[in-house]
Amino acid sequence: MPIRVVIAGGGTGGHLYPGIALAKALMKHGSDIEITFVGTRQGIETSVLPREGFKLKTILSSGLIGKKGVNRWISWCKLPAGLAQSLCFLVRNKPDLAVGVGGYASGPLVLSAWVLRIPILIHEQNVVPGVTNKWLGKIADRVAVSFKESLRYFPSRKTVHTGNMIREEICELKEAAPAEKPERFVVLVLGGSQGAHSINKGMVQALDHLSDLRDSLHFIHQTGTRDADETRAGYERKEFSAEVQPFIFDVAEAYRKAALVICRAGATTLAEISACGKVSVLIPFPYAAHGHQEQNARVIEAAGAGEAILDRDVTGESLSSAIRRAMRDPERMREMSENSYSLGNRDAAEKVKQMCLELLETARGMTQTDGNPIKKSRLSCF
Repeated sequence: MPIRVVIAGGGTGGHLYPGIALAKALMKHGSDIEITFVGTRQGIETSVLPREGFKLKTILSSGLIGKKGVNRWISWCKLPAGLAQSLCFLVRNKPDLAVGVGGYASGPLVLSAWVLRIPILIHEQNVVPGVTNKWLGKIADRVAVSFKESLRYFPSRKTVHTGNMIREEICELKEAAPAEKPERFVVLVLGGSQGAHSINKGMVQALDHLSDLRDSLHFIHQTGTRDADETRAGYERKEFSAEVQPFIFDVAEAYRKAALVICRAGATTLAEISACGKVSVLIPFPYAAHGHQEQNARVIEAAGAGEAILDRDVTGESLSSAIRRAMRDPERMREMSENSYSLGNRDAAEKVKQMCLELLETARGMTQTDGNPIKKSRLSCF
């Protein structure tokens, strides 16, 4: 019988990719571990997970925070449906462990796992946890957090600071980076997995202030679906070298090329940036719950690894000035890169994997056959 692990969460890359990093770490550890993700049809998981080779079960679920009127009632109506779907899925598949990594599907699935006495681990990516994870932390067996500042929100006896889980190919970038200097200064622009209209608009405006540097710059820009054509046309119209895509699947290669990253301040993006030692210009999403993206950005800024520009201050001039500062001071960039790399938690996925294996070992050790405890679990051969 395989050891079954269910990873619940997604919606955005920030929630999904830590789960993928954990799944890959677990599968490297043992060939008899079977991973299934639980998400929603609307999330990025529907397009990413098939490419990664993982199974996906979708349930009905959506957020409540920030919803008003009819949309809030619709979200409430989805909650019991999502719980019922989660319970049925868990009863049918009998997983040995449930992991919640955030996102709309995490709440119903983890709550259902608790009802069925399935061991639970949750992972919190942000400095300030959302309402759902604060509550789930009370019923989970173990809690992993990305920031030390998050420890105070969860019971100390079961909470561990691990850092945010990053895919192995990103963790290895700094050592694998080529020594030769690129012909152009490469700017990677990331608005999150769904893009960011204010950043897309600001970057096109910034090109007017960078015309004298046109031959020295190259942009890699993830726009989201809505703004892709308009943003691509902006670069072409102003004759700048650019690769514009709605979503960058091979983000590790994009990071490898980048000298500067302009992006939102989601916890997973910041973990990826610091894991490979990239310097960043951070533009926190202004409507993030509890302002957590701005708090995330301030941690990076205080460490001298990047600078923050609030969304309301994003203009062509502010973005072009940040790019010029980076280009004209290589020594400052080198120091900031080192500061960034020192913040990275490149072993986070391994730490969380060990927490998962401990829960599985405990659960298997408590399993009884003919009334007698099993002395040797299936994990003993790993």
